[in-house]
Amino acid sequence: MPILHFIEYLSFEKKYSPHTIKAYQDDLNSFQFFCNTTFKDQQLVDVNYSQIRSWIVEMVNQNISNRSVNRKISSLKTFYKFLVKTKQLAVSPLLGHKALKVSKRVQVPFSEKEINEVINNLEVNDDFDSIRNKLIVELLYSTGMRRSELIEIKINDINFSNSTLKVLGKRNKERYIPLLNSVQQTLRKHLDKRKEIITNNEHLFITKKGNKIYPNLVYRIINEYFSSVSSKVKKSPHVIRHSFATHLLNEGADLNSVKELLGHSSLASTQIYTHSSLNELKKVYNQAHPRSTKT
Repeated sequence: MPILHFIEYLSFEKKYSPHTIKAYQDDLNSFQFFCNTTFKDQQLVDVNYSQIRSWIVEMVNQNISNRSVNRKISSLKTFYKFLVKTKQLAVSPLLGHKALKVSKRVQVPFSEKEINEVINNLEVNDDFDSIRNKLIVELLYSTGMRRSELIEIKINDINFSNSTLKVLGKRNKERYIPLLNSVQQTLRKHLDKRKEIITNNEHLFITKKGNKIYPNLVYRIINEYFSSVSSKVKKSPHVIRHSFATHLLNEGADLNSVKELLGHSSLASTQIYTHSSLNELKKVYNQAHPRSTKT
């Protein structure tokens, strides 16, 4: 029962999203299966670090990336911290564990030109899908919100009187994001078109059948539209989020302000977006400094 109690703890006390909870549950079930088949129904509360290392070795041998292995072990670490906290275990078997080394992934943002081309191309048609899709691109880029946050927006989260949008982030943390005038115009058009769909759904973004949009649909929309203007390998909602942060920082936005807009709990999370802006800063520096060779 420890896994069940842990999942309840994540749901009701930590208030994690269903997606996050499922990820934890899948990781723990995977480890439980490994213990059952390798160590003759070994219970998780009795596991030692050597057995966990055996699981790590098996995953590496299966060509699972170090990044994915670290994520699974992170789930396990949180689980054992919970067992210690609830006094079901004296010490976590992962207390001295060090994560596997992973290569840093540099996110390549879309350029402002690429984003503007996509938005301008979406202005051609005046049908429900085109206006909805244009609003999705504009909202993702103008707010930097996560795909999961976009999907959960409800109509009553919009406040036209003070030009803000309420967003429900990780761990049900609310934040308010300013809305640009151009986005509000598209938003009003979308709401007008949305009235033509027969539905009781309160979510802002729906399908023609009146159902709430889903993650794969948002990904397909972004991938399809940006494939026509960009040769970048990765074209996803998260790349737009990265572009939002990078472009703001390039224009001199304060790191703390970008942190609040993104809904990060710490500056450490926001600082991963400073790589591209640092490159831009170096370019300006080399072009402007009197001692620069300007090459």
